[in-house]
Amino acid sequence: MNIPNILTSVRIFMIPILVAIYYLPWEGRYYACAIIFALAAITDWLDGYLARKLDQSTAFGAFFDPVADKLMVSIALVMLVASYANPLLTLASAVIVGREIVISALREWMAEMGKRASVAVSYIGKLKTTMQMLAIFILLGSRPDTMMAHVGEAVLIAAALLTLWSMYIYLKAAWPELMSKESHKN
Repeated sequence: MNIPNILTSVRIFMIPILVAIYYLPWEGRYYACAIIFALAAITDWLDGYLARKLDQSTAFGAFFDPVADKLMVSIALVMLVASYANPLLTLASAVIVGREIVISALREWMAEMGKRASVAVSYIGKLKTTMQMLAIFILLGSRPDTMMAHVGEAVLIAAALLTLWSMYIYLKAAWPELMSKESHKN
């Protein structure tokens, strides 16, 4: 185990803590959950940075880092959908989670074809991630039906639009392989 892998593991262990606090009958739960989510987002950035800087990339980290990210985001979105009961927030959340499933499957398939670099993370993907992290942070830290919650909803909708755009970019890059007769033989 190294520092980046420990940070990834901590992020996974933060998920049940986030869920437990979110459902506590305590007024400070909104702020506490926003702080926990912010810490998770910071560890996401930090573990990648340290893995590159300290040359500590591992197979464990390459596999679990994106898993930890997707688990944290998906579980937070599920909790928010249940609390907010807002059709636009639900649709934006479904787009974000659905895209993660599609792109994860696409990356796995492209890796099997030896073409994983074709679907590497793009600038739009990074911007999408930043927007969705910001939206979730705002939404977790706000009571539903407040002005701040509406700001969070707007940011989440913007993140969902970026999500669709980034999915289009990835699918466009992979399209020649998806349509290749050689690819269908596997």
